Amino acid sequence: MAWHLSVQVDRDSAVPLTTQLQNAIKVRIEDRVLQPGVRLPSSRQLAQDLRLSRSVVVEAYEQLIAEGYLDAVRGSGTRVTRKLTEGGGYAPLLDSRPAAQSRWDLRVGIANLSNFPRQEWLNSYTKVLQNVGREGMDYPPVAGIAELRNELAGYLGRVRSVHTEPGQVMVTAGFAQGLALLSDSLKRLGIHELAIEEPGHNGQRRFILDTGMTPVPVPVDDEGLVVEALERTGARAVLVTPAHQFPTGVMLSPARRARLLAWARERDGWIIEDDYDGEFWFEPGGRPAALQEGDPERVVYAGTTSKVLVPGLRLGWLAIPPRLYPLLERVRSRQDQGSDTLTQLAFAELMRSGLLDRHLRRVRSRYRSRREALAAAVRESLPEARLSGCAAGLHSYAVLPPGTDEAAVVHGALRRSVLVRGGQQFRFGGPPGPPALILGYGSLPLTGIAEAVAAIGEAYEEARRT
Repeated sequence: MAWHLSVQVDRDSAVPLTTQLQNAIKVRIEDRVLQPGVRLPSSRQLAQDLRLSRSVVVEAYEQLIAEGYLDAVRGSGTRVTRKLTEGGGYAPLLDSRPAAQSRWDLRVGIANLSNFPRQEWLNSYTKVLQNVGREGMDYPPVAGIAELRNELAGYLGRVRSVHTEPGQVMVTAGFAQGLALLSDSLKRLGIHELAIEEPGHNGQRRFILDTGMTPVPVPVDDEGLVVEALERTGARAVLVTPAHQFPTGVMLSPARRARLLAWARERDGWIIEDDYDGEFWFEPGGRPAALQEGDPERVVYAGTTSKVLVPGLRLGWLAIPPRLYPLLERVRSRQDQGSDTLTQLAFAELMRSGLLDRHLRRVRSRYRSRREALAAAVRESLPEARLSGCAAGLHSYAVLPPGTDEAAVVHGALRRSVLVRGGQQFRFGGPPGPPALILGYGSLPLTGIAEAVAAIGEAYEEARRT
């Protein structure tokens, strides 16, 4: 039977045809235009319909199968996977769909469970259980328990130069809930557009759309967010990653920081600072202060335990400007009854006792070693690539030479049992950027980094020859 699929490709675009086709199918799956279980045309049929080489379609299908979007079953053809609806649905802020088995997984956002301080957490939790009273077992304040808000205010001031008070801190179920609360609150202020960085987190873009806000892409260059472009959008709110831009790794320059803060004051606007991996800074001289330090009246600072400990704790926080705080508290009180009290108490104890600082010093050293090993491996196996941005966080952005077929490199790496993302996957449909790879090293064993990058280097050489 000849099945049909409504997709289009642009032969005049600089984006490779394989990438165009792959992204077009992916967007339709994520937007539920293509429902789980829907059968797609064979690679031969789709190639004929779109007048493409069959190898283009085969490569796109294979990559989507590897990423968990499609299933290929002998005798049943290629179908949209049904796994997307299992386990309560797929969270768009993550990059952890069921994927093809691979030896080395370089995707970002993959938790490294071996680094979780199990004994320290157990000690903190046990101490809480031994001493908790009735108040600690009752419904918590929606903004979080006083003990944790006190610890967070002190910690953020000490390590990030965040200007806040316990009464301006809100504990959330990770950054996702914080972003949802902020989106709802901004809409109540008459703000329906949220500017976002491009390239950036496609999951965040979809999440913002789902909250009823309109995401407005703003370009990023080697100095971070292009504030002049932001000014032209007319938006009054922006979400930024100023310390370690995702995914390029660049840091917002001092001049851009000053101009962004001036924009917020002039526009009566708001800045959401997503400090998603700020604990891991490897550049000499220490990490720069939070953007929030420059204007606590205009910047909402957001953090989370997802990289510090593990995502499963579902703990995040917002340091909120005084003028915005009452609105967020009202919005929150209409959505839930606060976060798990015992987990909050245990995390507060981990911070108060100094065990969190000790844990961070330990894992920071491990991740620094991984980052250095990655840089050495790139110099050895991908000498024509350039690592962009600062040495920080749990991923690096490798810019490939102009003209490189990024999709072919990603596909070739997968055939060598290495799962890695290409830079085009983090763009939102604007002009294509330079070919690039996002190399997540947070969950890789130190001994596997050189082998994984060597396989990518082989895939790059293969793509260059064809």
